[in-house]
Amino acid sequence: MDSEMKVIVSMIGLDGHTTGGEVVSMILRDAGIEVVYLGVNQTPEMIVRAALQEDVDAIGISSHASNYTLIEELVERLRDNGMDDVPVICGGNVPHHTGARLLSRGVAAVVLPGSSSEEIVATVRRLARKPAAGLQAGGA
Repeated sequence: MDSEMKVIVSMIGLDGHTTGGEVVSMILRDAGIEVVYLGVNQTPEMIVRAALQEDVDAIGISSHASNYTLIEELVERLRDNGMDDVPVICGGNVPHHTGARLLSRGVAAVVLPGSSSEEIVATVRRLARKPAAGLQAGGA
């Protein structure tokens, strides 16, 4: 169980599509990962503030084909606040070319629709700044 691992899940900007974020939150909780669900209408500043307060190990942003510049701004603001070790994982309907751009701008991973629960959990565990419980650094 990853009880010491904590992840924020949120939508950014005016993206009101909540289903993806809610489903991912349940998947992560079912895997034993603590989730701080921020919901909709979050700004990069609000997410960074929550990440600092909650001492999270990763941030998951659910995006429905919008708000990509705000995701890039989130990565920049994390760096500005000394939190460049907190990966941002974006999921949702992300066009291929946009996903490549996000990755080049510091997003740690883009999880696309159709990914299995196991793939989502494995991605978070692999990228989170604290290793998953029971795993040694560099181990599998």
